[in-house]
Amino acid sequence: MKNFLHNNSALKSKLTKNELSIGSWLTIPHPAVVEIMSSANFEWLTIDIEHSAIDFETVQNLIGHIQANNMEALVRVSKNDEVIIKRVMDAGANGIVVPMVKNAEEAREAVSFVKYPPVGKRGVGLSRAQHYGVNFESYKKWVQKESIVIIQIEHIEAVNNLSEILDVEGVDGIIVGPYDLSASMGKPGMFNDEDVKEVLNRIDKITLSKNKPLGFHVISSDHQIMLEKINKKYTFLAFSLDFFFLGDKAREQMSFLKRN
Repeated sequence: MKNFLHNNSALKSKLTKNELSIGSWLTIPHPAVVEIMSSANFEWLTIDIEHSAIDFETVQNLIGHIQANNMEALVRVSKNDEVIIKRVMDAGANGIVVPMVKNAEEAREAVSFVKYPPVGKRGVGLSRAQHYGVNFESYKKWVQKESIVIIQIEHIEAVNNLSEILDVEGVDGIIVGPYDLSASMGKPGMFNDEDVKEVLNRIDKITLSKNKPLGFHVISSDHQIMLEKINKKYTFLAFSLDFFFLGDKAREQMSFLKRN
């Protein structure tokens, strides 16, 4: 299988060097969507199991298709949970995105659920990630060095503890969840509110001061917004998601036809 585990991760290398990496978000549970997204040359796709109906069996199939199409597969888990993270990693994910982490202790827990002892406390199973028992030793070495843990900053409490979260060994970067972050301030979706903008600027300053990868999920399919984030030194960027790319293009073209 192309680009399977046990090899050095290009995304891990870029995160370590704080170089630009662009991926996208997957919510439609069909391999055809993966193949279509791969034609856009995304470097990685994140399978969302927090806000979608995708089950674990489908997760494993999608991970395989993502890797077979020369991209790395991340999974945004439903919560910071040992069993959920273990199952996703055993399915062969390159790494995880962990939502609603609020402090350094929770970030350390997320890392420990991904890594085997003595680095973490992940239980050992033999599934797809370990080539069903054939290559456990090589996977064990891989997961300790190359697996990816991204912490989602989407609560004001996390912003207040951001410096300590970034210092946790094994945290490879952060990604801002703007909707939940603004909601935690009592201002859901109000991204032009001065208080929300100030908090987003705080995240930028703290993360950049520590020379850590600064990530953001740009929900819009407008590339101009992506360019704005790149110019602000964001390096880990999720560009829109499957149903927005599909829906926005359909709506745009039908709107044009109706006007003409």
